[in-house]
This record gives sequence, C-alpha cells and structure tokens, in this order.
Amino acid sequence: MSRFFVRTAGVKDLGAVSALLRETWHATYDAIYGPERVAEITASWHSVEALRPRLTRPNSEFLVADDGTRLAGMAYAGASGEGRSVALHQLYVRPDCQGQGIGADLLSEIAGCFPLARVLRVEVEEANTAAVAFYRHAGFALVGRTDACGTPGSGLPAAIYEKPLG
Repeated sequence: MSRFFVRTAGVKDLGAVSALLRETWHATYDAIYGPERVAEITASWHSVEALRPRLTRPNSEFLVADDGTRLAGMAYAGASGEGRSVALHQLYVRPDCQGQGIGADLLSEIAGCFPLARVLRVEVEEANTAAVAFYRHAGFALVGRTDACGTPGSGLPAAIYEKPLG
C-alpha cells in the first residue's frame, strides 16, 4: 500500500484533481442523481477552469493527498467571519483509496490550516451515507438542512454538519 502525503495543491495538480472528482462523483452520486446529471455537475463544478481560482482565493486552503505517482484525495475549504468559521467545500477520496485514513488526514490538515477557526461546517448529501458516517465519526453534528448544496440555486439537498474547533 502506498503512503499518501497531504500537501497544498498547485496548478500542475488541477487536471488530476478534476479527474479524481469526476471518478469520485460518478461512483458516489450516479445512483442518486443519475450519470447525466453527475456529468453535468462535474463538467461545471470540477473542470480545471472552475478549480483554478481556488488556488489563489484568499482565506482558503486547497489540499491534495499524493503518493508521488497519483492523487488519492483532495480537500478545499475557506474561512469567513474573521477566520472564525470555516466551510469545508470539498473533501473527496478516490473510491479505491477509501478506508485508508486519507480522508481523516485531509480533514485534520484542513482544520489545522485555520488557527483562528472555532467551527468547521460541511454540507453533505444525506443519501451519501458513507460521507454522513465519516463526518459523524469525525465529531460533526447535524445543525440544519439546505436545498442549495454546492452553489446557490443548485437544487441539491444537503444536511449541514458542524464541528467545533479549538
């Protein structure tokens, strides 16, 4: 088994991150939204062009889990409210790499990137039972629901979970 290291994403990673997100989204969401809708979402949200601005967005962190030959996971989060609240926008691990602690490593590193943060928030599709279990195991608690997961007007329902930090 390869050892993956978490590091900050760079421009050269964007193609691999985009492919990882396409693979992970199809494996996770095809049964929920259908392959056509997933392809539409990934083309819009996970293209290299859509990912590129995240590399330089202020008060954010874009991480990858890398073993030197491939990326196994990625996470992206941004702080608001003077850095006291962090929104975990994405945390995905390639399906064949799940269950190896990569998601936990990415989550831990994201939390450490925002030393002033008091709360970490994430929106999770409730039908994604593996993700719900992951976040609950990591200490997140359900605090609400939305029908605009990912982007305003998306129409994608999600549960909102939070975890206190610090």
